[in-house]
Amino acid sequence: MRSIGITLDAVTPRPGGDVVAGYRAALDAALDGPGPFLVGGISLGAHVATAWAAERAPAGLMGVLVALPAWTGPPDGAPAAAAARATAAQVRAGGLAAAVAAARAGAPPWLADELARAWSGYGPGLADALDAAAAQGAPDLAALGSLTVPVGIAALVDDPVHPLAAARTWAGALPRAATRTTTLTALGSDPAVLGRAAVRAWRQAASRPDR
Repeated sequence: MRSIGITLDAVTPRPGGDVVAGYRAALDAALDGPGPFLVGGISLGAHVATAWAAERAPAGLMGVLVALPAWTGPPDGAPAAAAARATAAQVRAGGLAAAVAAARAGAPPWLADELARAWSGYGPGLADALDAAAAQGAPDLAALGSLTVPVGIAALVDDPVHPLAAARTWAGALPRAATRTTTLTALGSDPAVLGRAAVRAWRQAASRPDR
């Protein structure tokens, strides 16, 4: 991000059921910052940032960087929501170790390591945070259609939890959007590939006139 003149402010999630409220509070705080800004996130973070941008339409917002949107509207039946609820149940039944063991049995080693690192940061609030994420609605088609700033979407072509179809649905509903794709293997080799894809897509979207 620094290479293109963007200062990154990465938000630490609130543990427990207030995870979404924490993200929204951080977005509200961005309104007090200097100059134009972008908002964005990965998966749940992408949902919250996009919904906030559509609702608030703040002056100075130059666009949204979306990585791995997981569903549109209510989470009913979405693979990511089901996975979050299943992990929450594992944590409550057997603790963090049980959830990490299940991840290592069904995910690439690099992804299991990343999940273990991220989950451990939530402490005893992990299960509640996962349940809150699973219950949180994403922007629906009307909300996406109301967002006029350029949106860059990064998606994986082979991620069953964050299906490419969800990214394509978002791109089709947003007035100014572009999508760039990559793979799980590429992401495992270079975690920055997802951010680069989102920024390139945003630049492409920004070059297009309003519909």
